[in-house]
Amino acid sequence: MSRFLVGIDGSDCGERALDIAREHARAAGAELLVCYVINWSPFTFSTPQENAERHRRREEELSVARTKLLEPRVKSLIDEGIRAEGVARHGHPARTLVQLAEEHDASMIVIGRAGDTPMKTRIFGGTAAALVQSAPCPVLVVP
Repeated sequence: MSRFLVGIDGSDCGERALDIAREHARAAGAELLVCYVINWSPFTFSTPQENAERHRRREEELSVARTKLLEPRVKSLIDEGIRAEGVARHGHPARTLVQLAEEHDASMIVIGRAGDTPMKTRIFGGTAAALVQSAPCPVLVVP
């Protein structure tokens, strides 16, 4: 069975990407892996107490992402008869989505084009552009 990975970020563009991924999954009889990546840098110089607090905060963020963003969307997909699973992770969005695509043997990644802020995109490049350059499978970029 094919597996499509869709990256969501809570934006309207991310919702459009999920809608397109849903259509493609239904047409292909594919499973959907709905992913939410919380941008997180491992580079920090902190005390042990600060690291403990940071870890606690990180776990809370993952829990909220699962409960508020992933679970309702996955339930909706399953109710429509589409096999679906949700994954929340911390990390660099493009690198983490590539890693998830490799781990789950995704045959396509669906991502919204406009999730990043215009300034961040100009300076660092967008998540969609980075995925197109580094993904192990085709990438469908949704405007």
